[in-house]
Amino acid sequence: MMTLTRRTLVHGLLVGGALAPRLARAEAPAAAASPAQFDFDDVVRRARDLASAPFDAAVPTLPDAFAKLDFDAWRDIRFKPDKAFLNQPGSQFRLQLFHLGHLYKRPVTINLLRDGVPTPIPFTTGLFDYGRAKPDKPAPVNLGFAGFRLHYPLNSPKVFDEVVAFLGASYFRFLGRGQHYGLSARALAVGSGTDDEEFPFFREFWIETPADGATRIAIFGLLDGPSTTGAFRFDLYPGVESAMEISTTLFPRKAGVRFGLAPLTSMFFLGENDHRFNEDFRPELHDSDGLLIHATTGEWMWRPLRNPTRPSTSSFLANDVKGFGLMQRDRAFDHYQDLDLNYERRPSYFVEPRGSWGEGHVDLVELPTEHEANDNVVAFFSPAASLEPNKPFAYAYRLGATLDPARLSPNGRVLNTYQTTAAALGATEAPAPGTRRFIIDFGGGELPFYADDPQLVEVVPSTSQGKIVRSFLVPNSHVNGFRAAIDVQLDPGQSTDLRAFLRRGSQALTETWTYPWRVD
Repeated sequence: MMTLTRRTLVHGLLVGGALAPRLARAEAPAAAASPAQFDFDDVVRRARDLASAPFDAAVPTLPDAFAKLDFDAWRDIRFKPDKAFLNQPGSQFRLQLFHLGHLYKRPVTINLLRDGVPTPIPFTTGLFDYGRAKPDKPAPVNLGFAGFRLHYPLNSPKVFDEVVAFLGASYFRFLGRGQHYGLSARALAVGSGTDDEEFPFFREFWIETPADGATRIAIFGLLDGPSTTGAFRFDLYPGVESAMEISTTLFPRKAGVRFGLAPLTSMFFLGENDHRFNEDFRPELHDSDGLLIHATTGEWMWRPLRNPTRPSTSSFLANDVKGFGLMQRDRAFDHYQDLDLNYERRPSYFVEPRGSWGEGHVDLVELPTEHEANDNVVAFFSPAASLEPNKPFAYAYRLGATLDPARLSPNGRVLNTYQTTAAALGATEAPAPGTRRFIIDFGGGELPFYADDPQLVEVVPSTSQGKIVRSFLVPNSHVNGFRAAIDVQLDPGQSTDLRAFLRRGSQALTETWTYPWRVD
C-alpha cells in the first residue's frame, strides 16, 4: 500500500536575539505563518469529504450552440496555441484546454499550481478558435472545460508535440517518441463487463507549474462517482518510452462494488486469429493484439485478443501480480495497410504495481463490435476482497508506453496465433467433429539457440475441457523460433481454456500462450 506523505508546516517567532530576556521573547509578535503548500494530501482530504456527501450527478446545461455539436463541429473548435499556459521561459511543457460540447458536456475545473498555490483557470472564448462552430451569443464566463492536454518536445527539440490528454470521464492517453494514439487508460473501472457499469469522472484537476528545464510534471485529480471518490496523483515522465507514476487513494461509498484497478481500454476488430469480418482490404485492425501478464511466480502469460460473437470476460488468478498490459506486438505495416491510422505505431501500455496489491485477478472484458471505431476491450486488476465503504484504499503503480514490449518478458514470446477448421488439418483419417487446429509462432529469447538442434525443444499443450488430439513443433526461421500446432477436440456446447508453452527438459523457454475456445 502507498504511504501518504504529510506536509510539514513551519512556524517561527520574531525575537530580539539569541540572548533576549524571557519576557521579551514572550511579548514579541509572532511572524505570519507561511501559506500552506497544496499537495496530494489536500486532494485526499477533498475526496474524503466528497465521499461523506450524497453523490451529485447533475450536469450543468450547455448553451444550445455547444450542446448540439456533432463530432466534426466540436473538433473544429481548437485551442489557440499562442494562448497556451505554462509557457514561461525555460518551460518544457505547454498546457492547452478542451472545449465543452458533443459527448463532453460535464465541466471540469482546472487549476494551475504555482509555488504550491492553486489558481483556477477562468473560461474565456478568447482561448479558442471556433471555426464554423462559432456561437451566435457570448458563452457564459463560468462555462468550464472538458479536459486538457500537455505538449512537450517529444520527437524534436524544436516542436511541442501532444504527450498526454485527459478527456471524458476518467480517460487519459499518453505517448512516447514516435508513437500514435491508440488505446486509452482510465483512472478506475467500476462494474466493467456487467450491466451495472459506472463511469466515474474527474471533477477537478491541479497541474503543477514545472521548474525551468524540468522533464517531469505532476497532475492531481479529484475523482467522483456513485460508488466511490478518489484522489489521484500522476507524475508524467515524457521520453522515448514515456511513463506515469500514479498514486491513488479511494473512498468507496458502497459495499460489494466490483472495482477494477489500473484499467486499460482498447480496440480489437480484425486480426490473424479472427477473420469474421474479412471484406476490408486491410488484413488487421486493432489498437492492441494481446494481454500480457507477469505473475508473481515469474510466469509470463500471453492471451491473444478477439472480437467475440458475444460479450466475454476472462479472469486470470494474479495474486501479488507483478504486471499486466494491453500490448500491440505486431509492428509490420503490411499487416495493416493503413496509410492514415498508423496501427503499427500504436503504443503498448504496461502496468507495474508499486508494493503489493494482494490477492486478486486480472480480468479481460471483450465485447463484440462491427466497427473499428468502437473500443471493445478492457483489462484491469480486481482485488479479491471487496473494498469497505468510508475506508480509504491506497495503491500505486507505474504505467509505461512502449513500442517494444519484447523487452518486458525475457523468454520467447508468442508472435502469431492462427486457427483453422478440421477440413484443413491434413490428417490421414477424418478428424472427429469439433476438432480445430491452433497454430502458434514462438520467437525470441533462447529459441534461436536451438535452431540447429530442434529436437531438444517440445511443446507442452493443455486444455481445461475436451482433449488434445495431436500436437507437433517445427522450426520457423521467419520468426527466429518455432511453430507449434495443437489439434483440440471439443463436444458441441462445451468451452475450454487452452494453454501451451515451449520447454527444454524442465526449463520453460517461452511465455505461456492461453486462448478460450467454444464449440456452439
